[in-house]
Amino acid sequence: MNHDAVPPRRGRQPRRTDTGAPPLTIGQLARMSDVGVETIRYYQRRGFLPVPPSSGAVRLYPTALVQRIRFIKKAQSVGFTLEEIGTLLDLADGRNRRRVQAVTAARLAQINGKLADLARMQAALAHLLHQCLTTGEVHPCPIIDALTDADEAPRP
Repeated sequence: MNHDAVPPRRGRQPRRTDTGAPPLTIGQLARMSDVGVETIRYYQRRGFLPVPPSSGAVRLYPTALVQRIRFIKKAQSVGFTLEEIGTLLDLADGRNRRRVQAVTAARLAQINGKLADLARMQAALAHLLHQCLTTGEVHPCPIIDALTDADEAPRP
């Protein structure tokens, strides 16, 4: 038995949304958006989603929110922070393209900085591993020595 289904009121059809589709319960919205109910509640607390008025014991959500939730998840998947996503949602009408570009450029710069940091870490670890592999078993482990020496960071 589907407990998330909204039963029609005595002889009446469920209310329809702007798109003509019947409204959704929070469970239905979560399933259609491929997120959990708690994620929807969290997005509501952050102001990303409206909290619809209660219709008796059930809140009914417009189906258009499925697209909004998918937008949020897609933005997260390409690296935007929740704060940036809030800004993008405010700009979602697309009229302020320069602001959208600025938010995206700033995020890209941060990602590029992280990639540079990761490349440095990769080079340092590769260098330490190479030293460890080529010094033989008699010598102390260069990896442990480099990590133990607090004054000197491992260098490639």
